[in-house]
Amino acid sequence: MSTVTIEIPRTLYEKAVRGGYDIEDLILIALSNALKLDPEVTIKARLELAIKYLDEGKGLIDRDPVQASEKLYKAAEEVVKALAQHYGLEDLLARVNERGRWTVTDLAKAAAMIADRLGKWFEEAWDTANYLHVWGFHEAKLDAELVRRRLPEVEKMVQEAQKELTNQG
Repeated sequence: MSTVTIEIPRTLYEKAVRGGYDIEDLILIALSNALKLDPEVTIKARLELAIKYLDEGKGLIDRDPVQASEKLYKAAEEVVKALAQHYGLEDLLARVNERGRWTVTDLAKAAAMIADRLGKWFEEAWDTANYLHVWGFHEAKLDAELVRRRLPEVEKMVQEAQKELTNQG
């Protein structure tokens, strides 16, 4: 995946972060809305981000398990968002759009609804990714071995999303 670097005034960046916004997600949503993109384009962009984060996370496990944990979580997060849009979880997506951002509750509810379609493994994999986010990233309590043990579940989320989105996209 090819990415582009943009500059954002620090004042706006800090205000967004303090407000609990994910900058990349905010930009993706804003561009999708402003350009009136077909939902499939946004879904594809989210899948590209998931693959990018997965690759980055795998590469960081031995050098920086804290950052690896966050990248792997971000991969799972993008999968949940892409599949929520793909499956048309409209009530949930309407709340997210109204608020302008995803919450932990939104992600957990989306993961549960996706698991109803793909199987319980998906919700369990989401829980694993969230564990990486909290204990691996925020609390910095997981070493490389403990992060690596959780990698297969995040990989499966990304791989299964690729299959689902390319087979039915």
